[in-house]
Amino acid sequence: MNSKTVNKFPISSMTGFASISGSKDDFSWMWEIKSVNGRSLDIRCRLPQGYEKLDAIARSAIGSSFKRGNFNVNLTVQEKPQVNRFQINRTWLNQLIDITKELQRNSKGFAEPRVDGLLAARGVIELVIEDTGSIGHMGPEKEVVKSLHVALESLTRSRIEEGARIGKVLFDQLSIIINLCDEAANIAALQPATIRENLTNKVEELLETVPAIPDERLAQEAAVLMVKADIREELDRLQAHIESAGSLMEKGGVIGRQLDFLCQEINREVNTLCSKASDIDLSKIGLELKAIIEQYREQVQNIE
Repeated sequence: MNSKTVNKFPISSMTGFASISGSKDDFSWMWEIKSVNGRSLDIRCRLPQGYEKLDAIARSAIGSSFKRGNFNVNLTVQEKPQVNRFQINRTWLNQLIDITKELQRNSKGFAEPRVDGLLAARGVIELVIEDTGSIGHMGPEKEVVKSLHVALESLTRSRIEEGARIGKVLFDQLSIIINLCDEAANIAALQPATIRENLTNKVEELLETVPAIPDERLAQEAAVLMVKADIREELDRLQAHIESAGSLMEKGGVIGRQLDFLCQEINREVNTLCSKASDIDLSKIGLELKAIIEQYREQVQNIE
């Protein structure tokens, strides 16, 4: 098994983190995306008030890029505070001036209007609120969405880099499993002769105390014991499962569920092997196999 195999579709971990920040004019933002192991695709978005419409965009983008994992998406923004300024309602001011001139012509003793008096009239001076950098403008919104996709690309690279490290460990562990299976096969090849010799010795001891046992019955019992102790069928299935696991890893891509299923099948065959082992060395190999397969499966849990 070559741990340096270059996959067309690399193994990807479900663990990763990415953050990216951006700004435009007086508006700035930061995306933080974290992913961890998950049985399926679970996405949680934390967005500031007023930015809820980005939730659907983030979910769609993540769903297009990933198949499994628990994702936490966080967006923080900083906007320039609203700027208040005042302006003169010149239409209303001109109307007031015309009214005061008319009153001067028609009323004796009407004083000349003062500027401060005119400006103090209600509605002449208006408060203007300027909203700068709002997400409602298409410019900043496009930039924020664009940076989201950049963050997801960074997250993809992070998961692939972690997947490469996990893949190396998996290939190494699979090599150990293969070597242990080869050792078990060598022992299994000698097992029938060993069982026959042990059985012969026990039969001879038994015949000394119970000489009336028919030879045919002894032959039947010996055959049953031989079949029960034979592990070659389990080793064949074990070998097939291991080859399938190796092929999946070399193929790469979204293989986590398939590898997890193969781990269950491999573990089942090893349990049977251990239960049928009548040799100390074979039992020892079976226990070593159980330990390394458990480690292998722990790593598989991290794969997308």
